[in-house]
Parts: sequence; structure tokens; C-alpha cells
Amino acid sequence: MTKRTAAKYKIDRRMGENIWGRAKSPVNRREYGPGQHGQRRKGKLSDFGTQLRAKQKLKGYYGDLTEKQFRRIYAEAERVKGDTGENLIGLLERRLDAVVYRAKFVPTIFAARQFVNHGHVEVNGQRVNIASYRVKEGDVISVRERSRQLAIVLEAVALAERDVPDYLEADHNKMTATFVRTPALGDVPYAVVMEPNLVVEYYAKN
Repeated sequence: MTKRTAAKYKIDRRMGENIWGRAKSPVNRREYGPGQHGQRRKGKLSDFGTQLRAKQKLKGYYGDLTEKQFRRIYAEAERVKGDTGENLIGLLERRLDAVVYRAKFVPTIFAARQFVNHGHVEVNGQRVNIASYRVKEGDVISVRERSRQLAIVLEAVALAERDVPDYLEADHNKMTATFVRTPALGDVPYAVVMEPNLVVEYYAKN
């Protein structure tokens, strides 16, 4: 199973933040951006730049979704009753790859997408290989029995750098997780501050 190491770490460097809170992040050593001009890019951001960065950071966090995918999720969040920013977070956290990552079945969100795509995950006993599949409250997500001894799974379960949030009930002996409820922004254990309100402002103007 390949890992997009360069891509995910480039996102960290571009944002100047360790957005997944991983010990291996190059931001822990170099806070400036990638490329030959990275050290000179520390100018003050405009309002548009701040909003754009907030969008890129949130989009990058969930496996660097395409703009088309992210805009479609945003449009749905806008249609649903309630706060658009909160709705956006709730929809992103209901993606199957996000749930697999949160449950600590794999070490990174990038690995979660591949893990789902390669058919290692079941929802309510049925195999699902679509990373964007929308999980519902009460759904039981499990690692297929034949996949439970994969090195990537064993590595993730042992990770000390993050915990399973309380909107999931995970059992690492059975390798199952129940999606208890859709989280609000304050429930999600982001390693850095996410500002979905700025994402809403960005799309309102563009």
C-alpha cells in the first residue's frame, strides 16, 4: 500500500502548520513553505488570502480533496438547515475515510482513503470501497477479518499521538467502530485551529 508522503508533507509546509499533529511533520523542523522561495513567503495575508488558506487547510486535512469534491460538500452544507460551517464539518466527518482514520484503523487520512478503496472496510457487514461514502448515526464500521493483521492497521492502533473522539465507539479488539453521532466543530480533535466560518466567507464571495 503506497503512501503519499511527499504530498501530505508538502501540505503541512505550504500551510506552515503541522495540520495532522504528526511527529514526523517537517514543520517541526522548518516552518517556512516548500520550494526555493519558501522562506520569503511570510507576508501578511489579505482577507481573501486568509479565507483561501482556511479553505485549503480544511480541504487538505481530509486527504487533499479536489476543489470539485469540496465545493459539492460545501453546497450540501449550505442547503441543510443550521450553521453552514458546522454542517460542513459534520459532512466531512461522516465520510467513510474520515471515520476509518478517526477510529485509528490506519495512521493517516491518506492511508484511510486507500484502505477503503482496496476493500478492507465493511459498513454494517457489507463491504464498501468508496472513500466518500456517507456514514449514518448508528452505522458499524469494521475492518474485514482478513485485513486485521496488516502492518498498517497494527501501527495505527499503537499510535499514541491521537485518541478516538467520543462521537465514535471503537473496539480495537474486534476492529469495529460505531458512529454514534454527527460531531460539531468543537468535538473534532483537530491538531490545529480550523475556521469553517472563513470557508463560508470564501465561497460567499467566490
